Amino acid sequence: MNNTWTYNLSFGAPTDPVEPRAGLSRNGHTVVAVFLGFILFFGFLNNLIVLILFCKFKTLRNPVNMLLLNISISDMLVCISGTTLSFASNIHGKWIGGEHGCRWYGFVNSCFGIVSLISLAVLSYERYSTLTLCNKRSDDYRKALLAVGGSWLYSLLWTVPPLLGWSSYGIEGAGTSCSVRWSSESAESTSYIICLFIFCLVIPVMVMMYCYGRLLYAVKQVGKIHKSTARKREYHVLFMVITTVICYLACWIPYGVIALLATFGKPGVVTPVASIIPSILAKSSTVCNPIIYILMNKQFYKCFRLLFHCEPPSSTDGEPTCHSKVTVIQLNQRTDGGKLCSNEPRPETDNKVSSLLHPESGLEPAAKPVPPLSTEEGAKGL
Repeated sequence: MNNTWTYNLSFGAPTDPVEPRAGLSRNGHTVVAVFLGFILFFGFLNNLIVLILFCKFKTLRNPVNMLLLNISISDMLVCISGTTLSFASNIHGKWIGGEHGCRWYGFVNSCFGIVSLISLAVLSYERYSTLTLCNKRSDDYRKALLAVGGSWLYSLLWTVPPLLGWSSYGIEGAGTSCSVRWSSESAESTSYIICLFIFCLVIPVMVMMYCYGRLLYAVKQVGKIHKSTARKREYHVLFMVITTVICYLACWIPYGVIALLATFGKPGVVTPVASIIPSILAKSSTVCNPIIYILMNKQFYKCFRLLFHCEPPSSTDGEPTCHSKVTVIQLNQRTDGGKLCSNEPRPETDNKVSSLLHPESGLEPAAKPVPPLSTEEGAKGL
């Protein structure tokens, strides 16, 4: 075999996008298959539980929760269409999908992955705006459908071009999965990679960090005014924000960095092992997302316990419910539709604003009422 074999995420791309290549040993492929099997099993199971919860509990089926449903669906599709084939290829030690299967694999997994990333960024904005801005809230499915549909159209905007000639899809890493040809030296391919990196990774990361940073700042401001009532929720929000950002960065930043090194670095700077690890981390997001964004949420957690009969249900007309209360935070007054938003705390039930968009909201009744704040205080309590 020619010693100048190259890799999509390492040295460069071979002429044949599906030709076998040197890389991992048999034991190496076995180790990767074990990790992918773990991700496949738990990623599918966790997202399946989420879908079951949506189907079983009507209180979870509202417009704002559609983003979370969209994330679970896209993650499950990644497990079915991508992780499964990559798992089987590592068992065989080579890509088994053929040339057309490689292009299809690269396209659908890029598409589903970007849908999940964009949905997470939009979700961070929804959490921020719902809790800190004065917006009209209603059961409007049009806005929710626009957000969901927009995430898919945005993803297609960046994943269809390689099928039409702006870059291309091919074998990556050790030859058991496919993705964009990161190491292509053509100007068209390089321009596509730069745009993909900026618009599908950097911008979503910046949106998440800004929105969660502002949300955390708002909660800390409340904590300074009502220390006894807000401190517990402040710590909960802090834990949620840190966990969310760290897991997001840990899953996707390594893949982006390796892709850029393969594109702009010297040939051979990325080894096959180094290219496999970021790919596994990116696929592991299908396991992490349901836990962080849904099962750690108190409303979903209670429904989860009800599903597995871990606690007696509280029901209305025979339907089990998982209600929670949330409060809008306002740091400054602003007008909405010509009306001035007051600075008094405004509790909301999940008929108007789902606690899915606010992980700090609890399922239990509020411990004690919080007295209204004056206009000069400029903040609102949770």
